[in-house]
Amino acid sequence: MNPIKIILTGATGMVGEGVLMECLENPNVSEILSVSRKSSGKTHAKLKEYLVPDFLSIDLNDEKLKGYDACFFCAGISSVGMSEKDYTKITYDTTVHFAKAVLNQNPEMVFNYVSGTSTDSTESGKMMWARVKGKTENALKKLGFRNTFNFRPGFMKPVEGQINVKWFFKPFIWFFPVLLPSKSLTLHEVGRAMINAVLRGYPTSTLEIRDIKNLAI
Repeated sequence: MNPIKIILTGATGMVGEGVLMECLENPNVSEILSVSRKSSGKTHAKLKEYLVPDFLSIDLNDEKLKGYDACFFCAGISSVGMSEKDYTKITYDTTVHFAKAVLNQNPEMVFNYVSGTSTDSTESGKMMWARVKGKTENALKKLGFRNTFNFRPGFMKPVEGQINVKWFFKPFIWFFPVLLPSKSLTLHEVGRAMINAVLRGYPTSTLEIRDIKNLAI
């Protein structure tokens, strides 16, 4: 298969930046369109940027989103201190609207969504964030993409040279993967798994940590 062209969101966050860095170095990716509210600050021959103030304002017929094989939706926000209404608007409404826009321009697209370990597919559990993430996963699978993969990573070790790593996260970077390797991934692995999901698919649409590790090989 020829190298793929990718739309990526979340490049100014830890997960998105790590996945972007893997895509920039991976020979199976020929072009990345980073869609974000602000610039990633990175320059590369493969990288294009499309800055939008609000994902909900993106036109469903936006031709700037046309011509891509996959979308890696890595944007997200913590639910800490947020009401369910506000968290749903950012996590569910924004993601689904963006997904509809990219699908409208690319009917054969693969959509990879970064969810999280313990996401609640039943949408009825006690954890608010898990219900909303589950609702988002379920909605994405119904939209009609060629394939939709929901990635549920645990602890993710940043790529060397990343800028967007929260200060409170840094003390855990080195010892967590050593103590709990089965619950840990590197963002190189997440990025490679996303690319391989497009290139060769995977038997299940919900990828837990072990699935991501397998697909990254």
